[in-house]
Parts: sequence; C-alpha cells; structure tokens
Amino acid sequence: MPEPLPVDRQPLAAGWWPAARPVASPNHGPRPDGAAVTLLVLHSISLPPGVYGGDEIERLFTNTLDWAAHPYFEQIRGAQVSAHFVIRRGGEVLQFVSCDRRAWHAGQSAWRGRANCNDFSIGIEFEGLEGTAFEPAQYAALGPLVAALAAAYPLVDVAGHEHVAPGRKHDPGAAFDWTLAEETVRSQGVKLHWPPPLSLEMQQPHG
Repeated sequence: MPEPLPVDRQPLAAGWWPAARPVASPNHGPRPDGAAVTLLVLHSISLPPGVYGGDEIERLFTNTLDWAAHPYFEQIRGAQVSAHFVIRRGGEVLQFVSCDRRAWHAGQSAWRGRANCNDFSIGIEFEGLEGTAFEPAQYAALGPLVAALAAAYPLVDVAGHEHVAPGRKHDPGAAFDWTLAEETVRSQGVKLHWPPPLSLEMQQPHG
C-alpha cells in the first residue's frame, strides 16, 4: 500500500483542513449560489492588542469572550465575527469555519470591482499586531495551508484586509512580509496574484 499522505497534504473534507485544529464558530452563513472562492484575505489579530498566546481569539470567534475581562474588550462588546483560519505565533493553525461557508471577516469590502468579499473569499488571521513583525513559523505554516486551499478551490488572488477595505482597515500592516509570504506559497507550487504595495498614505492609521 502507498504511504498515507502527511496530514497537511490531505484534502479538505467538507471544507475543513485536517492539519488545522478545529474550533467551530457559530458565526458563518451560506455563500451566494454560484460564488466561486477565488480570493484569500490575510488579516492580523491579537487580543488584547499586542498580547499573544491566550484563548481570547478563540473566545471572540465563538461568542464566549468575557467582555469585562479587559478594558479593550468594551470597544468590541457584542461583536460577532469569525475567520476561516488563525495562524498562531508558533505556527499552529486553527480553523473556525468550513471554507465552503461564508465567514464574517472582511466586513464592508471590495476587490477587483466585486463588493462583499466575504462572499467569495477565505479569511486567514495571523496572530499579531499591525506594525510589528510576524514570526517565521507563521509564514512557514501559510505555505501548506494555501497549497491545500488551492487544490480545493479556484483561488486567483491574495489580498490584505488593508487592500479590500482601504482606509477602514490597516491589517496585516506595514510589517507583514508580503515577499516572504509569496515565496513560501510559491515553494509549494502555488502561483497566485499577490497585491501591489500600498501607498504610504493608505498604510497610515486614520482617526
């Protein structure tokens, strides 16, 4: 018998990647009929901002965050959001929503003339803070993940939240190494269209 495929090379099952740790979020819905998944949207997140390693992201995406546990949480009280994946600082990948479903990650957004990016995209969050460097293990984890996704969906483009919602969002931020991310994905044999650099004005936080 042939050797079984490594877990990160196994195909998705009902939109779930076997190499990710599943943490099911209730925050999702159906994609529009006929909506092909062609876009990856990369984000950054940390809760509280700049604090890593806790379970607050999982609690946010599963609607179980204690809003009173930190003053920052009052700013996001009641938020019901999700992404398909989170890549932790050490490279662990968590999955919250089947890629066959519409996660709630991009908000008001548009890409290449199409509005509502949630309809046709997969959202990947890097644990981190915009403006600060991400870890080599996170870029390394991105490669096999995107390879698995590209084998299952007709992906064409990669963009940041800052690209699909310019002026409103600024993540993953100026410290995200887009060149390394692209090289890591290309090393897996996957060729996608990557975003051009943002103008300096678009990278500045507003208000």
